[in-house]
Amino acid sequence: MKIAISESQYKRLFEQEEYVLQIPSLEYFNNDWYLLQKYLKSKGNPLYSIDGDLDLRGTPIESLGNLTSVGGSLDLEGTPIESLGNLTSVGGSLDLEGTPIESLENLTSVGGTLDLIGTPLSKMYDSDEIRKMVKVDGKLYL
Repeated sequence: MKIAISESQYKRLFEQEEYVLQIPSLEYFNNDWYLLQKYLKSKGNPLYSIDGDLDLRGTPIESLGNLTSVGGSLDLEGTPIESLGNLTSVGGSLDLEGTPIESLENLTSVGGTLDLIGTPLSKMYDSDEIRKMVKVDGKLYL
């Protein structure tokens, strides 16, 4: 017996959906970014998202790694962040003020304001160019 399937159906047979680990809040890790990273490492460093706000000001973080989304606001002001990694969306505001970030990489949407004051990006692009790269629902500060 032969069964005819379309090319898209064939591809779906062999594609695996990537699992994204849902973290409700950094509070579950005593607001300790490094404790969360240790936990993620023990799980094989999966893609993950954080439902609430994430405040990493004062954290010597250079990359967000496999973080795919933040449901609330993400504050990275003044950190040495160089890479947003796999981050695609922030539900609230994203504060990158005073960081050395040079690319928004995979970021597609910000639900609140986007603050790029004092970043290399603020010198490389104007607001129209940034808004073509990322859907920003709120104000954009360059």
